[in-house]
Amino acid sequence: LLIGVPMIKCAFCGKPLEWEGKVYRNDTCPNCGRDLHCCAQCKFYDVGAYNQCKETIAERVVDKEKANFCEHFVLRGGDSKCQGKEAEAKKALEDLFKKGG
Repeated sequence: LLIGVPMIKCAFCGKPLEWEGKVYRNDTCPNCGRDLHCCAQCKFYDVGAYNQCKETIAERVVDKEKANFCEHFVLRGGDSKCQGKEAEAKKALEDLFKKGG
């Protein structure tokens, strides 16, 4: 378990996902077998947002629980492209503003 990195959980079964790298359209949860590359598993999914998506330029997806081809998809709880860089940047900022004592 990495400190400072949120745990990724399946939106359907709630079990933890140990996932590294990009999520492809055919990838499924190793626990329940449900699609990973779907709106319900995406960090931009929000039932209160227009088209239930916080990404304003994403195309509308009708079935939020089935795999899709959305190019804006990011697995909830992590960013498969830059999670490491974000963690490094956050640590650098925390170190910069760390109070002495």
